[in-house]
Amino acid sequence: MNILIFGPNGSGKGTQGALVKKKYDLAHIESGAIFREHISGGTELGKKAKEFIDRGALVPDDITIPMVVATLKERGKNGWLLDGFPRNMVQAKKLYEVLQQEGMKLDFVIEILLPREVAKNRIMGRRICKNDPNHPNNIFIDAIKPNGDKCRVCGGDLSARSDDQDENAINVRHDIYYDTKEGTLAAAYYYKDLAAQGKTTYIELNGEGTIDSIRDTLLAKLA
Repeated sequence: MNILIFGPNGSGKGTQGALVKKKYDLAHIESGAIFREHISGGTELGKKAKEFIDRGALVPDDITIPMVVATLKERGKNGWLLDGFPRNMVQAKKLYEVLQQEGMKLDFVIEILLPREVAKNRIMGRRICKNDPNHPNNIFIDAIKPNGDKCRVCGGDLSARSDDQDENAINVRHDIYYDTKEGTLAAAYYYKDLAAQGKTTYIELNGEGTIDSIRDTLLAKLA
């Protein structure tokens, strides 16, 4: 099973992706993690990507696509869930072309819907667990509020990403995501059109629900 998942920063797509990965034993390929691995490893691609990430801009396709495609081949042989890519219409078309060339079927495309202001508040309140970044912790959401400065799931140390506290950077990211003409939503709608042609299945989820309710709805639709 091969899946794309879309949702604005703050929608919980990382959390839902981790749940789907566990249920179906998929490779959870998250573009941000790929970038961080290259950045921490000091690779040339990582150095170039960091320049763009630091100012809240998109990493160019000639850097992003080689990272993502290689990872799909290496880690996704038994199925994958791709999170954080594609981020614009050009990438969406190019990815689909590559999948066709490689004989990889795109089984499902998931979109988590969330109002922009809600997404912004969630970003500024989220905290990252040192042990597992997909453990949900948010100081502004009662259901997943951490235990002080410790992860509510495993007790690990928590931190806040600096870009999560930068409203200007958040606005830049959301300007890109919510752009329905050329941005990330345009990419999602490209696959929605493919679904209308019977080439994949498109699932829409209400991102304002609880983690459990979203998970249950999603798993029911994937079954």
